[in-house]
Amino acid sequence: MTESTPPDPGTGAPKTGLDIHDILKILPHRYPLLLIDRVLELKRKERIVAIKNVTINEPFFNGHFPGLPIMPGVLIVEAIAQAGGALLLTEVEDRTDKVMVFTGIERAKFRRPVSPGDQLRIEVEVKGWRAIARMIAVKMQGVAYVDGKRVAEATVSCQLIDSSRGRGDGADDSSAEE
Repeated sequence: MTESTPPDPGTGAPKTGLDIHDILKILPHRYPLLLIDRVLELKRKERIVAIKNVTINEPFFNGHFPGLPIMPGVLIVEAIAQAGGALLLTEVEDRTDKVMVFTGIERAKFRRPVSPGDQLRIEVEVKGWRAIARMIAVKMQGVAYVDGKRVAEATVSCQLIDSSRGRGDGADDSSAEE
């Protein structure tokens, strides 16, 4: 694979951090489901550190919970996966034709509530990386912190698939429910 991490315009070297504009070029997620705002560190195929600024304007706070806004744990795990996805997708040249999907979530633990005004620091480390023709599968361990305290953790597995998969042309819907 060739280097596809965006180069630093000043040096021509690969960037070790990404701003929101870079993230939007890499991840397919958009508001309200884009859950990382900045990448502080990126070490190819090894590690990524990302930030999510949690604000009261997040749409999930309307119902989770009125009078006691707490970020849903499942969205913290999604933020871990998105950080890992940013790491994974920087290795893929044709990423506009690909999407990363969960294949597993293991050992998810939630230790403290995350509230408006908190800044999540998401650290993701690659535990396994397998690339074969037209398929990449990755297992990553992620930990989320607020003010240096661990708030959540999970091991996520994901796979890169063609974005056209599952978007059948309608020619063969024999497996669809009637």
